[in-house]
Amino acid sequence: MPILSGKARVAGVLGWPVAHSLSPRLHGYWLARYGIDGAYIPLPTPPERLEDAVRGMIAMGFAGANATLPHKVALCALCDVLDETARRAGAVNTLVFRDGRIFGSNTDGFGFLANLRAHGVEPNAGPALILGAGGAARAIAAALAESGAAVRVASRRPEQAEALAATLHHARIAPLPWANRSAFLAECTLLVNATAAGMQGHEPLDIELASARPELVVVDIVYTPPETPLLKEARARGLRTVPGLGMLLFQAVPGFAQWFGVEPEVDEELHRFIAAALPAR
Repeated sequence: MPILSGKARVAGVLGWPVAHSLSPRLHGYWLARYGIDGAYIPLPTPPERLEDAVRGMIAMGFAGANATLPHKVALCALCDVLDETARRAGAVNTLVFRDGRIFGSNTDGFGFLANLRAHGVEPNAGPALILGAGGAARAIAAALAESGAAVRVASRRPEQAEALAATLHHARIAPLPWANRSAFLAECTLLVNATAAGMQGHEPLDIELASARPELVVVDIVYTPPETPLLKEARARGLRTVPGLGMLLFQAVPGFAQWFGVEPEVDEELHRFIAAALPAR
């Protein structure tokens, strides 16, 4: 473990609560691996103190921060500069502080595509179906559409899927009625669960895979448990699957590179190290 000097670069993760976050373990692993003079710390911040916390971090010389719930949307209003990833997602998960200004981005789309490609899946192979219409779904839909895929978004609340498509205003993105989600699997090559369904403590995702094309790839952004009921069923049917942990790891790469000056590697050793901290199944 490197010994910190007075020149150490410091970043952290803002959340309320934040004790569950794997980000300190993840970034701490990279800091140790690359022998960087730096630290990454949890920053428990109640919503009413968010602006105070961010201004205080700038005053103390922090390089930047990640954000988790419930701060991702509120941070949009605090940023001096929002890049396109943050604007289209309507949420910020990565902050960079430079010259007293706050730069905000959303790396979920980057992390999602990188995780797909790490599993040998090209995102523009065919139509994609995304279940869910929250911030992660927005980022994923935009990233897939920009990669050339036709994207359909289905939500239990149809107005949310319609709002997502209208906000992103991309010719390749359109809503799909929730009732049609299973039937559409006969047409698509990529299924993405961007809801909390299947997460520990939640009901499994309600979808029927029987009509799926043999080449369908099933992706779950949930990573607790590492293999969700959806992925288990897909694997049992002989479909390719992509678990969600990789997205968490890859989405952290851009922030670390900007704060600490090294582009970190996501490899099997890192997967094992982070997976060891996940709750037991």
